[in-house]
Amino acid sequence: MTSVLFVVSEEGYWGEECATPFEMLSDRDVDIDVATPTGGKPVVDDRSLDPDTVGEDTVERVEEVHDDDRMRNPMPVAKADADAYDAVVFPGGHGTEWDIDQDTQARQLLRETVEGDDGVALVVCHAVGILAFTRDSDGDFLAEGRDVTGFPNEWEEDIVDENDLMPDGRKMPYWVEDEVKASGANWDAELDRDESVTHDGDLITARGPGSSHAAGTALLERLGVEAN
Repeated sequence: MTSVLFVVSEEGYWGEECATPFEMLSDRDVDIDVATPTGGKPVVDDRSLDPDTVGEDTVERVEEVHDDDRMRNPMPVAKADADAYDAVVFPGGHGTEWDIDQDTQARQLLRETVEGDDGVALVVCHAVGILAFTRDSDGDFLAEGRDVTGFPNEWEEDIVDENDLMPDGRKMPYWVEDEVKASGANWDAELDRDESVTHDGDLITARGPGSSHAAGTALLERLGVEAN
């Protein structure tokens, strides 16, 4: 059976970016496990549960996935083995900047998945920032020379204030686009398109919430699981 690991933030993941691929995989009987940095339950960003922002249907879907037993009982990232999964999914959300992107074991999972013979990694939105901190087995940046999309500076400017403070008062530690570019990636968030999903070898990256379904479809196709 196809198996997929979701690595989800405890500091605030964006609901749709997790729920959409989670549902798409579950509907096709893919075996799903969930990991968080400490093994505590993932925390969803309240902004991604605002019906005025994302719509009532999306809120209902996100809440259903968030309360799924697999989400309620995650393993610590340090206990996860990349070789045990056909794919590893890193949903986004600003919270990933404080935990997933900075987590040594999460970066190891990403490296081992992308460098391995069979696995594929899907990294979405702010989680793409993990590429700025992940080295390959030779000590070079994993993203160097790779085609990548992710959450763009142009969108970030509409969220943080002039001091890089988030709406909840936390200071954003870095801008994803800037840091990933600095790691040598070929960055293109394709702002002229409604969706942005980029494939480069065993790495799939997606721009943000609006690309969640396209990202899930790309992963299903890569895994050879039929998509509706």
